[in-house]
Amino acid sequence: MSARVLITAGASGIGRAMGEAFAATGARVWVTDVDREALTSLPEDWQASEVDASDEVAMHDLFLDVEDRWGGLDVLCANAGIAGPTALIEDIALADWQRCVQVNLEGAFLAAKYAAPMMKRARSGVIVVTSSTAGQHGFPNRAPYSAAKWGVIGLMKTLAMELGPFGIRANVICPGAVEGPRMTGVMEREAAAKGMSYAQVYEGYAKGTSLGALVRAEDIADMAVFLTSPQARMVSGQVIAVDGHTVNPDPQL
Repeated sequence: MSARVLITAGASGIGRAMGEAFAATGARVWVTDVDREALTSLPEDWQASEVDASDEVAMHDLFLDVEDRWGGLDVLCANAGIAGPTALIEDIALADWQRCVQVNLEGAFLAAKYAAPMMKRARSGVIVVTSSTAGQHGFPNRAPYSAAKWGVIGLMKTLAMELGPFGIRANVICPGAVEGPRMTGVMEREAAAKGMSYAQVYEGYAKGTSLGALVRAEDIADMAVFLTSPQARMVSGQVIAVDGHTVNPDPQL
């Protein structure tokens, strides 16, 4: 039977690349997102739901729907996240901090909370959480995002311990700077905050890796497929960076 894969924030960017990569393996794909227009552009054979990953009622109903239609879940990719504010700590509003943590950390918590019972009943399953290299190194001007992404690593480590006895694995992928509209927005805001040009910031991100380049969404998706495959059957509780090897998380400093 083909794998049943649920991806939060899967209508574009990394999530969309994950969906395409899993679909290429023959998996059934279910995508959630808050972008209604992006959801309409998905392949017709994918399931799609307009859901805010930080809304507990909506997430509860989503997983009831998944169980009703699919009878269970094999893979959860907790991918939902937002960039949050780019500013010095003293200039960040509490509401902006809370929203960033709510989507990035609480969204992953809710996805795992409602996926776990289905997977435990089946005594199998894989959870892949999208963190960030900002959750490994810290990142100036990105305090809420970095804090939330550190938090999901702790969540995943705990999930691996709690769920391992039921045959369920959990891992984190930490993307570096990923080419695409979201990262472009981050770099534009960072350029403005630091009084630099966009080109200077972009070059700094690339030079901050030993491979000298930004990551593609497909690189993250390929790792997600590997982590859910039989070849990774003994890989759990791990934090895996797909980042071109970050050697300086803030090369502009």
